[in-house]
Amino acid sequence: MNKSIRKAVFPVAGLGTRFLPATKSIPKEMLTVVDRPILQHVVDEAHEAGIEHCVFVTGRNKAVIEDHFDTAYELEDVLLKRGKTQERQALLADLPKPGSMSFTRQQAPLGLGHAVWCARDIIGDEPFAVVLPDMLTMACGPKKERCLAQCVAAYEKHGGNIIAVEEVPPAETHKYGVVSVGKTYGDTFEITGMVEKPPQGSAPSNLIISGRYILSPEIFPILEKVAKGAGGEIQLTDAMKALAARQAFHGVRFDGSTYDCGSRLGFLGANVAFALANPDVAGEFRALLKSLVGKL
Repeated sequence: MNKSIRKAVFPVAGLGTRFLPATKSIPKEMLTVVDRPILQHVVDEAHEAGIEHCVFVTGRNKAVIEDHFDTAYELEDVLLKRGKTQERQALLADLPKPGSMSFTRQQAPLGLGHAVWCARDIIGDEPFAVVLPDMLTMACGPKKERCLAQCVAAYEKHGGNIIAVEEVPPAETHKYGVVSVGKTYGDTFEITGMVEKPPQGSAPSNLIISGRYILSPEIFPILEKVAKGAGGEIQLTDAMKALAARQAFHGVRFDGSTYDCGSRLGFLGANVAFALANPDVAGEFRALLKSLVGKL
């Protein structure tokens, strides 16, 4: 029987340079999509998938992330005294259980693989999830589950290691990690190879690694020794390739929508999609969109 997936690693040490000057003093993960920080959206996704313990790999000037997941006594007191019950309840609903979140520093920008390795002592000897906060997912297929829940379901069926993938135009594969496809089981398939940012025209498929992983703890000693790869960084893909020599990897085609909030267009798209899905603002926002489109 497979061990359950209880812990997830969130690499949040990036500088967010594509969003300057907005991210000069605010971590990119705390930019809001509608009324919630990007990071809160992905933590919600993790909890929906059964994650019990969130591990944040942070960097300098990211203390506001830890504050966001802590009690805000003064704010809660002001809301209580002003009778803003609904707003106070919204704060309390997002408050994690004591001891269910951990924070550790990456200290140097050495890549995603290094960020995951920094969480090794907190994760311990059990399989775990990796959730990239830049990627927001929305359930819109028949399963009505966000991406990590589908990955956990695939892990429970196949065991081993799981990678979420999505299709991109072949001309864009050189920007991403790309997988090779083996035997297929519906939305899940065996991964027979991986390559990080292949030269244009050389990718083995148009299925890219899209920011949700379930990995065995055997990845940690590999990450400790793996050489720097693309961009002079320790690439998680390179470590997964080494692990794949002795453990199975399966890919999951996410049955929903993904928005890359690491780009400005993806961030704007996420705001539109999540606003239209929010019953509190959807009606008025749809009317506003129609008005704006009519002016184009």
